[in-house]
Amino acid sequence: MRMRTSYVAYEAAPGLTVAGALSTPTEGPPAPAVLICHGSDGVDGRGAFHAAALHEAGIATLEIDMWAARGTNRGAAGRPRSPLETLADAFGALKFLRAQPEIDPARIGIMGFSWGGVVTLLSAVKANAEPYLDGQPGFSAHAAFYPVCWAYDAVPGLGLTGLTGAPILIQTGEADAYDPPGAAQALFERLQVRGEAPVRGVAYPEATHGFDRDLPAQTINDPFAHAGKGGPVLMAFHPQAAQAARKEAVTFFLEALA
Repeated sequence: MRMRTSYVAYEAAPGLTVAGALSTPTEGPPAPAVLICHGSDGVDGRGAFHAAALHEAGIATLEIDMWAARGTNRGAAGRPRSPLETLADAFGALKFLRAQPEIDPARIGIMGFSWGGVVTLLSAVKANAEPYLDGQPGFSAHAAFYPVCWAYDAVPGLGLTGLTGAPILIQTGEADAYDPPGAAQALFERLQVRGEAPVRGVAYPEATHGFDRDLPAQTINDPFAHAGKGGPVLMAFHPQAAQAARKEAVTFFLEALA
């Protein structure tokens, strides 16, 4: 589908203006849309990789830059203290998207990578969402990529109970150094047992954190790595996992936003 890209800005909170790239169909009825939230390293190509496939499927996108809005540096040292601080960015984007004539306001999802993946999951919690919604519905679907699976229900503020009921997709790499072995599967199973929302989890063998980041391999240091002990994390592109995850995300959103 042919898309038009516009560079936009909206007020996420008093004194906080967030900018982003909005891609909408050039013709046809109002389309579903997906908000894309970057990881700690900022906007780095992962959003564009997935947006291209979403556009082919007829889904509009808005990729935002949370760090530029705050004047912070890319990386673990410069980001806010908690993803909870950037929920305003996500829900401000939801309000902005609902006001666009090219977008169907009832069919808006969210996806994100690492930090953005945490935001994606936290936005599925009623207690997190309701203060921003003014009685309107929240996101219709949530797709999180390697969202630091060990942290939920372990770190204060990062609980995943009382969900909105919107479907959730979580995709991770089995070689992700943020998580101990089995952490992703344990999160999948815990959410499925609670039954508060449809949840699908996919873990890719040999894939690291940031497996869909088509850039030279990089080792970062993050205090949240290794189940909160801190330390190095390898981020290496895994072409097979990246393609599979992109296809999985498109299928998920086509079904959830139908």
